[in-house]
Amino acid sequence: MLINYKDADGKIIKLEVSEELGNFYLESLEKEKSNQRRETRRHTSLETFTYEDKRFFSNNTELPSDLADLSDLSGSETFGQAMAHLTKRQQYLIRKVCIEGFTCTKLAATEGVSKQAIAKSLNTAKIKLRKFLIENL
Repeated sequence: MLINYKDADGKIIKLEVSEELGNFYLESLEKEKSNQRRETRRHTSLETFTYEDKRFFSNNTELPSDLADLSDLSGSETFGQAMAHLTKRQQYLIRKVCIEGFTCTKLAATEGVSKQAIAKSLNTAKIKLRKFLIENL
């Protein structure tokens, strides 16, 4: 059986393979296409949804989606209350990474811990902070 095979460089090569191997290759291509179609159908873009819950539009203050830029919220009273609900360590991480602009890698190097440890602690702090801000904005 003669099949067209696309190599890593994107070149199409014609290969002579056994009937069994050729059928397996063609079936796997078809399954891959089917899975891609299924994944595309399953996911809906968030832009299609509208939010009418008061938590999202209570005082026209939008919460940054990734909490990467907190400079405009950092002086607010609500932000101070939210920070008070965090541990000292979490407050430190939020200030260093989200407000002062340190990277997790740089912070990990200065503290002598792994980047993953910083990232995990920071993520936990962001979740707590976001939850408090959503409930109180």
